[in-house]
Amino acid sequence: MLSTIGLLICSNIFMTFAWYAHLKELNNKPWLIAALVSWGIALFEYLLQVPANRIGYTVVSVAELKILQEVITLSVFVPFAVFYLKEPLKLDYLWAGLCLVGAVYFMFRGRFA
Repeated sequence: MLSTIGLLICSNIFMTFAWYAHLKELNNKPWLIAALVSWGIALFEYLLQVPANRIGYTVVSVAELKILQEVITLSVFVPFAVFYLKEPLKLDYLWAGLCLVGAVYFMFRGRFA
């Protein structure tokens, strides 16, 4: 399970850069250039995400794997938005995070009992 989590964290770092870094770095370039650069970055994301999901699916259900992915996505996105894109830290991030904590509880509660 730790290998799945580690791969998903790394995958999400690449994914976040692929999806959002062009807003800062390539905002003066045509969208096609941004898309091609993003696809190049996304290749590395897929090289980590696909094995992460295959490994994870051997120990958790697909629904549990998806919730885990969403928690990791928000955990990577918020620092990226705040520190890299210089977006203001919003209380809404906390509320969204708490909703995900609830989702984790409901998806994994059978494993905790």
